[in-house]
Amino acid sequence: MSRTTIGARAERAAAAALAARGYRVLATNVRARGGEIDIVCRDGETFVFCEVKARRAGGAYPADETVTFAKRRRLERLAATHLAHIGRRDAAYRLELVAIDLDERDLPARLRVLPFG
Repeated sequence: MSRTTIGARAERAAAAALAARGYRVLATNVRARGGEIDIVCRDGETFVFCEVKARRAGGAYPADETVTFAKRRRLERLAATHLAHIGRRDAAYRLELVAIDLDERDLPARLRVLPFG
């Protein structure tokens, strides 16, 4: 299975898990100068910007250990840019990581929603 297919499957699983938690999924794969936001949600009045990371079974590190400080900074910039673009520059927001460990068939075996950073 290609990385693109696995990534798309992981993002769908992440969006479904966030919706099940009561988040309202607003958009996926939001592109802006400097990168892409995997999922944009609302949790009540708070915007939530999510990075989705999936790792195959047997990988060297679990998904939640693969996010760098640079990735966090990039997501912060993208979140601020997105809020400015929609005219909500001062809105409350937070960053979250959806870490997905895949089984040997590349299906989500464990999914965790974690604070980013």
